[in-house]
Amino acid sequence: MKGLVIRTTGSWYKVLPEKGGSNTTLDCRLRGNYRLRGNKQTNPVAVGDWVEYALQEDGTGLINEVCDRHNYIIRRATKLSKQTHVIAANIDRLCIVATLALPRTSTGFIDRLLVTAEAYHIPATILFNKIDLHDTIATQLLAELKEIYESAGYPVHAVSALRGDGLDAVRSLMSGRTTLFCGHSGVGKSALLNALVPGLELKVGEVSSWSSKGKHTTTFAEMFPVDDPSGLPTFIIDTPGIKEFGMVDFTPAELSHFFPEMKEILPQCRFANCTHRHEPGCAVKESLADGTVSAERYNNYLGILDQIENGE
Repeated sequence: MKGLVIRTTGSWYKVLPEKGGSNTTLDCRLRGNYRLRGNKQTNPVAVGDWVEYALQEDGTGLINEVCDRHNYIIRRATKLSKQTHVIAANIDRLCIVATLALPRTSTGFIDRLLVTAEAYHIPATILFNKIDLHDTIATQLLAELKEIYESAGYPVHAVSALRGDGLDAVRSLMSGRTTLFCGHSGVGKSALLNALVPGLELKVGEVSSWSSKGKHTTTFAEMFPVDDPSGLPTFIIDTPGIKEFGMVDFTPAELSHFFPEMKEILPQCRFANCTHRHEPGCAVKESLADGTVSAERYNNYLGILDQIENGE
């Protein structure tokens, strides 16, 4: 039998059978020898995976096989770790939930997620939440970031889980798709999902008053079916807050290909192996002057390039 993994909790997986209602789920375990296949991932089964399983006498299921994934979002399990962690699989869209303060989401964090999404052919959207807290300075900064990312080809939405600003546009993005929501702890991801999907009732935490950083409220990744007016199968995936996003399996030569605004002008560089640091005739560096490539994104590219070259 075949089913969709909608929750992972250590050694147990909650599976939604392919043939059955959205309220019918089954608790499954992974076959013991499956973990012995040389897999360096901390989680051989991830939310969003389709699996084949067999029913056991006790009413649970035994996962015998994980079906091929058409994409996934992956990161390093911990800093300097050789293991990796699949955040979710078989995703139609990534929504990066960010805030300008309390806590501040750096563009470096956003760009790491965007590069990974590009590498696995996952469309991405940036949601700047908590705009109800913005003053004049924050409003101006949001406008600048919106211009940077929209110029690079990414949709950007200003939203407020509290007031409801921008939620209809996000619901439209979600319709008929599986959408993964990622961000730092404290950016209001769970509150945003509660506002987008009435009745979801995810636990909402607070931002620490002394560190200005969020507290984890989501412990495990989980997928939720959404009753969409279109009638199409619609799912959202909630994930634990990510403190750092360590990228996996990137080479220096390919990195610029995952910055869309750079990829478009790479053929104009004088050298095919241009690193876009110091080479003469570099189209990327020349494009900094006219804003085709933003200085913010370029500096983040250099930072990621250094870390890849240093094996970090």
